[in-house]
Amino acid sequence: MPTCVRYHVRITGKVQGVYFRAETLREANRLGITGWVRNAEDGSVEAIFEGESGPIKAMIDWCWRGSPFSHVQTVETIQEDYQNEFSGFTITR
Repeated sequence: MPTCVRYHVRITGKVQGVYFRAETLREANRLGITGWVRNAEDGSVEAIFEGESGPIKAMIDWCWRGSPFSHVQTVETIQEDYQNEFSGFTITR
């Protein structure tokens, strides 16, 4: 049985105004991950990822690459208790 996990992620660098959220949505949908992504007031991008541990690891690895026009400096992750609260992945404000 697959292990489901939840991660709160903050990505810093040139990550706003470079389609980072849209590409995160596309990648999360490709991997079957639920949660959300949004721009933070400090210029970073914040996300919650929920799903099976393998796809979540792949999603976090993807965050280091980001969208084609982004330049990622850091990816901070905090594992949280899995809540199974999302039915899909969305961009929030």
